[in-house]
Amino acid sequence: QVQLVESGGGLVQAGGSLRLSCAASGSIFSIEAMGWYRQAPGKQRELVATVTTSGSTNNADSVKGRFTISRDNAKNTVYLQMNSLKPEDTNVYYCNAEHVKRHLFDVARDYWGQGTQVTVSS
Repeated sequence: QVQLVESGGGLVQAGGSLRLSCAASGSIFSIEAMGWYRQAPGKQRELVATVTTSGSTNNADSVKGRFTISRDNAKNTVYLQMNSLKPEDTNVYYCNAEHVKRHLFDVARDYWGQGTQVTVSS
């Protein structure tokens, strides 16, 4: 079984910074992409940023220039550096591992973390 463990959420004032981390553990052969999504109560989960094994990134327009996603492939860990935080960034942030294989011939699956709360006060 593959598990994603997130850390780094919390409460910060507007304009401040936080760094989220997410480590994938278990029997892992490959992970195509890792990323962060967020979801406010009553709303759909939305993409924040993703990064592939090769380092290609995709960022939501709302976070471009403020958030930076990075990945340590050797550690199966993804990071999200969040700067210039705004109250509208307040959300539960979920880590995602996309197309995970436990061995070469495994059927790829996606996994989600349990979520970490980020609260930005004005």
